[in-house]
Amino acid sequence: MAVRVLVVDDSGFFRRRVTEMLSADPRLEVVGSAADGREAIVQAQKLKPDVITMDIEMPVMDGITAVRRIMATRPVPILMFSSLTHEGAQSTFEALEAGAVDYLPKNFEDISRNRDEVARVLRTRVWSIGVRGLPRHAASAVPAAATATAAKVAAPPRPASRSLRGKVKVVAIGTSTGGPVALQQVLSALPANFPVPLVLVQHMPASFTAAFARRLDQLCAITVREAAEGDVLESGCALLAPGGKQMVIESRGDRLRVHIADSAPDQNYRPCVDVTFGSLAKAVPGHTLAVVLTGMGADGREGARLLKEGGSHIWAQDEATSVIYGMPAAIAQAGLADHVLALPEVAERLVETV
Repeated sequence: MAVRVLVVDDSGFFRRRVTEMLSADPRLEVVGSAADGREAIVQAQKLKPDVITMDIEMPVMDGITAVRRIMATRPVPILMFSSLTHEGAQSTFEALEAGAVDYLPKNFEDISRNRDEVARVLRTRVWSIGVRGLPRHAASAVPAAATATAAKVAAPPRPASRSLRGKVKVVAIGTSTGGPVALQQVLSALPANFPVPLVLVQHMPASFTAAFARRLDQLCAITVREAAEGDVLESGCALLAPGGKQMVIESRGDRLRVHIADSAPDQNYRPCVDVTFGSLAKAVPGHTLAVVLTGMGADGREGARLLKEGGSHIWAQDEATSVIYGMPAAIAQAGLADHVLALPEVAERLVETV
């Protein structure tokens, strides 16, 4: 059975273009379109699509408001189209918090100058989230602590797992589709006195990562910032890999530092989880706790294999709470996961274990 799609955009030209690309795939069926958020709500109720593609800026009712209303009445996976600007980043994060599960650049040349590649990416994203449906714990279910600026306060000590007490020097988290909200859910539940540094790799455009780091920093008790060349890894601080680059962790003296490297032409992910995980396998063998969250593809698997060979521990998100069960599935299927956890369990287990 084909995945049924509702296309929402105030531009008739853009609606037709998206419809043409999707309709070329027999797995997809465009069942309707809407020119604004209010019409989208009506059509979503009437047509009951499996996926909605949604513009953010529209007359009558904007896309973010429409997402909130649709998710409150008849939840359905929603893919946002976003501009790759600072303002576009802020709006995209708001849409994801409202319940959208993924986003793509509205300017298709930001995906590729090859029209066939653009169509392939769009069809793959829509089909994947349509087949998967919404995770058991919907992406809009953000912890209450994340709805306001978090106080940078410490939590009282909790008993640690003896098996990893004193062994973990870095927590590394890799994720892709569904990752922005998943990371917010995990990081906002960590106390300010979290005892080890964290490094984060989220597949995200270069124009988004600085804004995303600032947003997380406002919502979390720990410190979060975009990583820069020479940064020292510090307890209670999470460094986010900059988009378009690669974040390598190096051991220099008695400290771990960040090296920001250009991406090689053959590297599909920029930043790439495998690159960061692999560097940690060299820099702190046996002392990394790596966590692979929701995401499409298998990025992180080979880096996790290197970490595992050196004695480090690997966790993977479970299928039920993943927006896309690709990256964590690759970890589990390769036999690399020491634990498979539901998303709401991850932060609590980190605090208990580390």
